[in-house]
Amino acid sequence: MVKVGIVGYGNLGRGVEKAIKQNDDMELVAIFTRRDPEQMVGEDTSARFEHISAAEQYIGKIDVMLLCGGSATDLPEQTPVIARLFNTVDSFDTHAKIPEFYAEVNAAAEQGGHVSVISTGWDPGLFSMNRLLAQSILPEGKEYTFWGTGVSQGHSDAIRRVPGVKAGVQYTVPVEEVINRIRAGETPELSTREKHLRQCYVVAEAGANEDEIRETIVSMPNYFADYDTTVTFITEEQLKAEHEGMPHGGFVIRSGVTGTASKQIIEFGLKLDSNPEFTASVLVAYARAAHRLSAEGHKGAKTVFDIPLGHLSPKSAEELRRDLL
Repeated sequence: MVKVGIVGYGNLGRGVEKAIKQNDDMELVAIFTRRDPEQMVGEDTSARFEHISAAEQYIGKIDVMLLCGGSATDLPEQTPVIARLFNTVDSFDTHAKIPEFYAEVNAAAEQGGHVSVISTGWDPGLFSMNRLLAQSILPEGKEYTFWGTGVSQGHSDAIRRVPGVKAGVQYTVPVEEVINRIRAGETPELSTREKHLRQCYVVAEAGANEDEIRETIVSMPNYFADYDTTVTFITEEQLKAEHEGMPHGGFVIRSGVTGTASKQIIEFGLKLDSNPEFTASVLVAYARAAHRLSAEGHKGAKTVFDIPLGHLSPKSAEELRRDLL
């Protein structure tokens, strides 16, 4: 059994709790939170809640910690600290900052002698793997990544941290006309702004300056500044009635040429009813891989590029060759 701890109990943490129940080789030991543990109740298990300050007491009792905080402020602070104590898996998704995040986590994990799988989920994560695969197979070509239509957890978390914002959600919307052109074999040069729209629905605190909130959001680097972004202010009642679900999805498409003129297209897509539950399921699979890598003597930060696919499965190598190859 892989003994797992969860750090953070928001949408992603609750998704991990559910995903662990679907994996017979996983056992949830404890859930760590910054809130009062005595006030917390698990949705899907009777797992023990602990304050995050008690994590060190679980050294030797937990094989892998799944870090379920946000990329804006939680993971940059938490992952290096926890990586010194445990094997970890996180879903850090600020693409532009992954190299520096990797370096910091790698130093911490090396120091602690642990394995830390960073930036996994579906993008970064599964989409990253498919970008690598498509580029390797079709070296002459162009590649495009589209997200949505759906709720981005990281971007929603970012807008909720803006001063004056009480609650909010962000939808990423691909430009359908552009997708159709690429599927037809075109290879246009596209700016970030031409591929997606970002739609933010915000509940403001009483008395907050809506113009300041809007300007802070649309000018936020790495999140909204490079996109056509709309900010719509709504009530809490509207947010609950119209924006409670968390669907998402997207495509990775590479259009290339082999030989002299043969057009080839590789496409990988996802359609998700629940973004956090799917992301959680990816994290749980990589927890198994992190545990195996650690048992093999590896240490340091790892990405999806460094991990054999077979390590994600509970099946043996012999079973994989027989059943799936």
